[in-house]
Amino acid sequence: MVAMLAMGCERKNGGTGTGDGGPPIKVGVYLDLSGQTSSFGQSTKNGIEMARDEINNAGGINGRKIELVIEDEQGQPGMVTTVVTKLLRQDGVVALLGEVASTNSLTAAPKAQEAKIPMITPSSTNPEVTRKGDYIFRVCFIDPFQGEVMAKFAANNLKAKRAAILSDFNSDYSKGLTQFFKQSFTGSGGTIVEEKSYTQTDRDFSSQLTAIRAANPDVIYVPGYYGQVGVIAKQARQQGITIPILGGDGWDAPQLWELGGDAMNNTFISNHYSIDDPLPLIQKFVTDYKARYGGVAPDALAALGYDAMKVLGDALKRAGTTEGAKLRDAIAQTKDFPGVTGTITMNAERNVDKPATVLELIAKDRKFAYKDKIYPSGMTPPAGASSSPAAGASPAASSSPSTGSSPASTSTSPSPMASPASSPSH
Repeated sequence: MVAMLAMGCERKNGGTGTGDGGPPIKVGVYLDLSGQTSSFGQSTKNGIEMARDEINNAGGINGRKIELVIEDEQGQPGMVTTVVTKLLRQDGVVALLGEVASTNSLTAAPKAQEAKIPMITPSSTNPEVTRKGDYIFRVCFIDPFQGEVMAKFAANNLKAKRAAILSDFNSDYSKGLTQFFKQSFTGSGGTIVEEKSYTQTDRDFSSQLTAIRAANPDVIYVPGYYGQVGVIAKQARQQGITIPILGGDGWDAPQLWELGGDAMNNTFISNHYSIDDPLPLIQKFVTDYKARYGGVAPDALAALGYDAMKVLGDALKRAGTTEGAKLRDAIAQTKDFPGVTGTITMNAERNVDKPATVLELIAKDRKFAYKDKIYPSGMTPPAGASSSPAAGASPAASSSPSTGSSPASTSTSPSPMASPASSPSH
């Protein structure tokens, strides 16, 4: 009886069984599944569910299955508060996965911290997210690196000297990328010639673009989300602005092609991985995802959702319990975990140092084409992989991944534009 009572208390407090097929382990997932960034939420959900099934089909966590409790918060911070409170207080989840938009992760993080329940954001890149407490983690790189990557790409690869910025006034994600792009671009000798903003409800960007056009930049940096970026690109081209438009991972959604069409030519983004990367781990993920989801290729949000669930599953196994503090410690001790979006090691700030991939958008193929991979300063590329220098170094030599070269090299396919520094065309 003493043994049985001890086992019952352990399970009540969230401990895992030892291969006995105990109760499921509840993991809370909060995402925008029906709002303005629902493409992000749906892709992330797909990746999380695929990883969950792989974990469960392999025997689960010490014999227990992962059960996802998924909530749609419609991308609204007020709804985030409601659903995260429900997940933590009513559903009894042992961990949280979410969100994509940094503003929404910043809303949820203090609640997870207060409850002492670990939270892993797959793709919120604003540095402030993990600063909300020691129970908050992420599996993506952060904005200081992502902003620097595109600033260096503009200066080194596109030879840009003058840049304009058009950012989302209400987005913490956009604000962060703007800050770090500006710091890096001006630090390398470039000039920010114009800076304008918009909100996610805007549909007419003509006044901002007119001012930008008059400033005669070599490139435009638009660190926003796909819903506005596609429209911005189309209206820019209608004004005769043909210079390169640059952005970040917030562009990565199928709807971008519907909104922007041919206007997306001569645009470039930083992202977390490329489906063209020949690494076996990545190609297996792409093949399995397509088979599961009707031939749809996994975007970066799907890959990050998959990695977040896998990292959590690995930590649950190592922790041997679902008790909050011990699970938190196990996540913090994650080291050299082989993720689809790169090798994952949690640093002291509960962030990960990973390379960024630069992609060129090809409208006729609706394709994010591999362009370059850039590693953080001081990070050693995997054995056998060549790479571009870390951000801040000189540009790499060019080679195309389609010829069998490493995915960390730069494509040789000519850019569909003249050097923006020598012949800006508006």
